[in-house]
Amino acid sequence: MRCDVLIVGAGPTGLVLALWLTKLGIRVHIVDRTSAPGTTSRALAVQARTLELYRQLDLADAVVAGGHQVPAINLWVKGAKKAQVKFTTLGSDLTPFPFLHIFAQDQHERLLIERLEQLGVAVQRQTELVRFSDEGHRVVAYLRGPDGSEQVWETQYLAGCDGARSRVRESLGLGFPGGTYKQVFYVADVDASGPALDGQLHVDLDEADFLAVFPLGSTGRARLIGTVRDERAEHAEMLRFEDVSDRAITHLQVSVQQVHWFSTYRVHHRVAGQFRHGRAFVLGDAAHIHSPAGGQGMNTGIGDAVNLAWKLAAVLAGQAPDDLLDSYEAERIGFARRLVATTDRIFSFVSAEGRMADIVRTRLAPAVIPAVLHFEGLRGFLFRTVSQITLNYRGCPLSTGSAGDVHGGDRLPWVAVGGNDNFASLTSMLWQVHVYGRASPALCEWCADRNLSLHVFEWLPQHQVAGLARDALYLIRPDTYVALADPAGRPQSLDIYFTRHGIKLRTKRAIPAAQSDRAAQSGDFHES
Repeated sequence: MRCDVLIVGAGPTGLVLALWLTKLGIRVHIVDRTSAPGTTSRALAVQARTLELYRQLDLADAVVAGGHQVPAINLWVKGAKKAQVKFTTLGSDLTPFPFLHIFAQDQHERLLIERLEQLGVAVQRQTELVRFSDEGHRVVAYLRGPDGSEQVWETQYLAGCDGARSRVRESLGLGFPGGTYKQVFYVADVDASGPALDGQLHVDLDEADFLAVFPLGSTGRARLIGTVRDERAEHAEMLRFEDVSDRAITHLQVSVQQVHWFSTYRVHHRVAGQFRHGRAFVLGDAAHIHSPAGGQGMNTGIGDAVNLAWKLAAVLAGQAPDDLLDSYEAERIGFARRLVATTDRIFSFVSAEGRMADIVRTRLAPAVIPAVLHFEGLRGFLFRTVSQITLNYRGCPLSTGSAGDVHGGDRLPWVAVGGNDNFASLTSMLWQVHVYGRASPALCEWCADRNLSLHVFEWLPQHQVAGLARDALYLIRPDTYVALADPAGRPQSLDIYFTRHGIKLRTKRAIPAAQSDRAAQSGDFHES
């Protein structure tokens, strides 16, 4: 049996990879050990950057409609609300999705599976990877199906999206350095009532307990994440919800009527030594795991999938050399390491034990945090960081030049004017050029001859505020990051870029001269 890409693991990371590749015409086969999609909510937060990427897949509207926008985060100490961060204005000039969005993972996976099936691809369930061999020009994988028989698959590339205990990563011997925190946490999805069940996010920093209340809707349904303290942590796997400490629950005045799901867990922090080995890759939890602080895990895995998908598609279509795929690790592993370090610091703050830690959490933090968050710039920095819209690939092999405040490797700044925005064209999932101001006739001709879409936007003050430079050329990658920024807007810079990286653009089919003007307006040249 043959496919272009064999995907092991059908969580959000594997499903998004399969969706993106299928949309670009790549044959995928996706397998998972489980008999059915998950039925528990697990990961909750869908960050703004993920929603921007989902807009390219025509998924964003469905995710927003099916989930819940969190309007604010509240910090409690000893039964009293001490600080609040509202999302009503944060990020409204930065992204079309300026909010923290809750969309439970079970719903999330069902939506992705449904969209994938509409494209004719179904997850092969109760199927596990037994072993594989990289033969240089192909990968031969052995799968064990639901009836216990082995299937042999020949594939061009193998993607390990198979979680923290990844068979793909272990088979490659990539290593998974890091560690495990000593603290034990519990998670419970509940029906409840009280002031903390108002559709907002509430966090209690208690001397003995930590508790976060994540809304699963506007009212009445929430996820509780709390600490398991004292001797109970030694036998956490035996605990029920009734056994955990209720001190923080009482402080937040949470009255639980029904528990739908309860589990205990330890938090790990690890990053694989490599994300690529030959024709095999690791993504998502198979490549990096970290604390749940900031709701970054699932979103980072989805980012891995989008980053790798367009590169695989280009190589498999013969439009780029295999070494383009090396940029996947170069761009994603650094971010994963920084993320682990950042979430480690946050996690250590909220979970530290001892007298000094209690003083910092319950006395200093309530005084300092509201004062710090009073400054709009700091609130904006917090949103940009958590939402992942500041994630960039500056200094990486595919990133070149700068124009205005925008560098090669940056996410394209979002600008909306009169109900229209410069992200609309990104749904093509193809290379394109943006110019804000005037594009030279030479640039227009270069793009038209190579079937490279050129989008020219009338120069407006909003573009300058966003950091864009007038008349500059911005070459946009299929994943909406800026590959090249040239302040002079020279087509020669495109020639150099594509030649250097061995990336081929389809040659435009010759058309009669009489049709050329209409083609420029309707196909390859767009003025906004």
